[in-house]
Amino acid sequence: MIVVDSNVIAYLYLPGEHTAKAEALLERDAHWAAPLLWRSEFRSILAGYMRRGTLTFEAARSLQLEAENLLSGAEHEVDSRLVLELVRDTDCSAYDCEFAALAIALGVKLVTMDRKLLTAFPQCAVALSSR
Repeated sequence: MIVVDSNVIAYLYLPGEHTAKAEALLERDAHWAAPLLWRSEFRSILAGYMRRGTLTFEAARSLQLEAENLLSGAEHEVDSRLVLELVRDTDCSAYDCEFAALAIALGVKLVTMDRKLLTAFPQCAVALSSR
């Protein structure tokens, strides 16, 4: 099992520079987990594509459902105290700290391309490109 941030999920479903890496990661470890927050962040990413006219509503809805199916049963609430402690000790946002908190709580790696997370949490955060 690994924790993935919202961007890794987006890389899997929205073709781009990192899609092949996300697909390879899923092949190596199909047990992805994320805090419940991932849904809102992914919807925000999809909204950007819709607003730019590069994704229809129907396509965005389909991708959201597909991603929700992938993470079904692997979405977690996170401990607010731990999130706030991580915020206190780093310059990462509370949103980003949710992903780190979940990885720490589960004792697994957090796969991300977020430089702040990679720098602040070297004990658990690894780059998508290194997986």
